[in-house]
Amino acid sequence: MSEETRAKAQETLAMVEELTANTLPEPVEANAVVSLAEADEPVSAEIKTRMAEIDMADTNSIVSFGSRAQVELQEISQAMLGGVRNKDVGPAGDSLRNIVSTIRGFSISELDVRRERTWWERLLGRAAPIAKFTARFEEVQDQIDHITDDLLKHEHTLLKDIKSLDMLYEKTLQFYDELALYISAGEEKLRDLDDNVIPAKATEVDQAPENDQVMVAQELRDLRAARDDLERRVHDLKLTRQVTMQSLPSIRLVQENDKSLVTKINSTLVNTVPLWETQLAQAVTIQRSSEAAQAVRQANDLTNELLTANAKNLRESNKIIREEMERGVFDIEAVKQANADLIGTIEESLQIADEGKAKRAAAEADLQEMEAKLRDTLASAKARGDGTGDNTGTSVPR
Repeated sequence: MSEETRAKAQETLAMVEELTANTLPEPVEANAVVSLAEADEPVSAEIKTRMAEIDMADTNSIVSFGSRAQVELQEISQAMLGGVRNKDVGPAGDSLRNIVSTIRGFSISELDVRRERTWWERLLGRAAPIAKFTARFEEVQDQIDHITDDLLKHEHTLLKDIKSLDMLYEKTLQFYDELALYISAGEEKLRDLDDNVIPAKATEVDQAPENDQVMVAQELRDLRAARDDLERRVHDLKLTRQVTMQSLPSIRLVQENDKSLVTKINSTLVNTVPLWETQLAQAVTIQRSSEAAQAVRQANDLTNELLTANAKNLRESNKIIREEMERGVFDIEAVKQANADLIGTIEESLQIADEGKAKRAAAEADLQEMEAKLRDTLASAKARGDGTGDNTGTSVPR
C-alpha cells in the first residue's frame, strides 16, 4: 500500500471517529401530543396557525389537512430510499472479499526451495520455486494496491451516505414533530366542534323558522359529516406519525451498518493490509535467509569434509613415509632369504657336482668292466680258430 493511500486512510479514521461520536436526538413518544391547553405560548401559536388552515365548509381543506407535511415525508422517504440504493456497500464488500481471496491464493508452500519441480513443471520450463514465489509476491502486491484504492473510494462514498443519513434523520424528526402539531390542531378543532359549533348549530335548527328548518338541518348534517372527515384525517395523521417514528430507527440502523462497514474498511486499510504486506515481505526475506543459511551449511559441510579427509590422508601418508624412512635399503628378512637361497644354491650345486662326479666314476668303472668283458669275449672268439673269431677279434684294438 502506498504512503498516499495510508495517509488518506488515517485522515478518514478521524472522520469516522467524529461521525461515531455524533449523537442524534431521540424522538418523543408517539402518543405524547401536547394539547392546546397544555402547550406553551410558542407551541400554542403554532397549533392555532394550523387550526386556521381548516375550513369546515371546504371539503378540500379537510382532506388536505397536513398534506404539506405529508409531501415533505414523501420527499424524505424517496431521499432515504435513494441513499440506500446509491450506497456502494456491494462493491465495498466485494473488494474486501477480493483481498481475502488474493491472500488465500498466495501459497507459502511455494517458498520451499528444496522442493523439486515436478515433471510437468520441468516440461513447461517453469521457474524455480523461489523465482516463482517472488513473481507471485509482486503480482499479489499489485492486486492489493489496486483493491486498497477501490476500498478508499468506497469508504468516502459511505462517509457521504452517513452524513446524508444524519440530515435525513433530522428532517424526519422535524416532520415527526410537525405531525404532532397537526394532530393537536385537529383534535382541538374536533373538541371545539363537539363542544361549541355543532351544539350551536343544533340549537339553530331548533329555533329556525319552518321554512328555513330544512336548509339549516342540511347544514348541520354537512357540518357533522365534515367533522367525521376531520376525525378520520386526524386518525390518518396519527398513523403517519407512528410510521414516521418507526422509520427513525431504520435510518439509524442503516447508518450504524454504514459506520461499521467504514470502520472495518478503515481497519483493513490501516492495520490489516500493512500487516499482510509485512508478513509477505517477511516470508520472502525468511526464505532468502533460509536459502543463504543452506548455502552456508553446505559450504561448512564441505569444509569439514575436506578437513576430515585431509587429516585422514595426512595420517596415512605420514605412516607410509615414516615406515619407509625407518626401513633399510634391504629388509633383513629379504637378506636372510637371499642368503639362505644362496647357500642352498651353493650346497645344491656342490651336491649336484658330487653326484655327477660319483656318476662319472661309476660310469668309468662300468666302462672298464664292459671293456674287459668285451676283450675277454673277443679273446675267446679268437682262440676258437674257425676264422670267425679271428675276424671278430681283430676288429677290436689291442
